[in-house]
Amino acid sequence: MAKPRLSRWGLRTLALVYLLFLLVLPVGLIIWRTFGAGLGPFFDALTSPSAVHAFQVTLTVALWAVVANTIFGIGASILLVRHRFPGKRLLNALIDLPMAVSPVVVGLALILVYGRYSPMGGLLESWGIQVIFSTPGMVLATVFVSLPLVVRAVVPVLEELGDEQEQAAHTLGASRLQAFRRITLPGIRSALAYGVVLCLARSLGEYGAVAVVSGRLVDQTQTLTLFVEERFQNFDQPAAFAAATALALIAVITLLLTKLLRPKD
Repeated sequence: MAKPRLSRWGLRTLALVYLLFLLVLPVGLIIWRTFGAGLGPFFDALTSPSAVHAFQVTLTVALWAVVANTIFGIGASILLVRHRFPGKRLLNALIDLPMAVSPVVVGLALILVYGRYSPMGGLLESWGIQVIFSTPGMVLATVFVSLPLVVRAVVPVLEELGDEQEQAAHTLGASRLQAFRRITLPGIRSALAYGVVLCLARSLGEYGAVAVVSGRLVDQTQTLTLFVEERFQNFDQPAAFAAATALALIAVITLLLTKLLRPKD
């Protein structure tokens, strides 16, 4: 009896020590450095023109990515669960591809496809649409890295719901849109909200792919994560720590939301 108890305490201690040195101490140090001189420098750093612009760019990119992935996620989930078609397994595997590919590789691939000297990028620029080193390229990169999150949150719930109620609604004369709005959407609502929050969190914290396609242009294509790096490299530590703390607070809020919205087993 004593050995299992010692084993449990040993595993708990190991987990706590691991989290202490990997997570708690680094984040705690950033927060301590941020508020070491009081709240004044923190708010001054976050209200500077460059920081405000970085917030605006981050929110713009994240919101467009969430909208795109929500629409795609719902459609792809229904397609995967409710229909059989050739290439279904391939589509299912492709949806998980962003989880395996490095974001830096994603950014490079987007430059090769949509860059100024590529056929597609040159055609778009001739129409006055610049993708790389502008907001559209950053949105594309963010959409790619957060692509699977809504799908993987909704698919299990759709599978559990089944399609009996939808078939009954069709029998009674309801259209596909009516059945989706009145039966499917209420059934996946909590899972959809969970996936959207995960997608938003991933979009707000994205760095690698966005760093490649944005060009890191200060006050133009600089997200909050890029702002932290740029300020730290330029020895403006108060601004870097303030922005990093803001990102950490957003992460905590997102974590709480995911716990509240996560579908019950």
